[in-house]
Amino acid sequence: MTTDKTTDKAVDKDKDKDRDRDKAVDMTTVLRDGARKIVVINAGVSEESSTRRLAARIAQHSVDALGAAGIPATVTMLDLGPLAIETTRSLVSGFPTEAVSQAMAALADADAVIAATPVYKAGISGLFKSFADLIDNDLLIAVPVILAATGGTARHAMVADDQLRPLFAFLRALPVPTSLYAAPEDWGSPELGRRIARAAGELAALLRTDAPRRMADDNWTGYQHQFAGQANRAAHTAADVDFTTDLMRLATGGSAA
Repeated sequence: MTTDKTTDKAVDKDKDKDRDRDKAVDMTTVLRDGARKIVVINAGVSEESSTRRLAARIAQHSVDALGAAGIPATVTMLDLGPLAIETTRSLVSGFPTEAVSQAMAALADADAVIAATPVYKAGISGLFKSFADLIDNDLLIAVPVILAATGGTARHAMVADDQLRPLFAFLRALPVPTSLYAAPEDWGSPELGRRIARAAGELAALLRTDAPRRMADDNWTGYQHQFAGQANRAAHTAADVDFTTDLMRLATGGSAA
């Protein structure tokens, strides 16, 4: 079999860059003034998991894409493995624990989300789904999201689109067009890097225009919201409730305008 040495060198160079990127985002939060906030939901259960590695690469590419446009960014990594017990307790009790509440607060402040899960039994991990079940329906309205998954075989390549995309559509988030999946054979391929760069560019394009935030602001009253919910603008007292909306007029015995 003939080997293209030029291609091999390019792949090795890409791997070195990716390792540098992994290290660059291997932290809880990067602090910069006036930065866009990117929150990574990582359902990998070990520090060196392929899911965390993929999420880190996506995060750094996103920071780079925004930086090229003159927009600083921060990255907060939410590792769900250490939150597994807290997530279960929150689901069973119906009340989020302090650790889960802190994770939700980070999501409430996010300008963008990277959602990464391993694939088990041809589906997203139970840990990821359990955490997602704790997210209020209005927490991620119009928030751009990159969808990513990892698995042991290419046969699960559609999981991100088949299962993650409908989930975040239900949450009224804005998944970018390019989803990402990495099987073992993909890590040495330049194609994975190109797809990551494309997804990061799509995320940056949405954040450059500030359209997602305006979309949520302009249509906030048109959505149903949970009282005392996790969203920053959720009503927490009677004084916060807007009784002038059509829904509230109907609820109080009036008629819609």
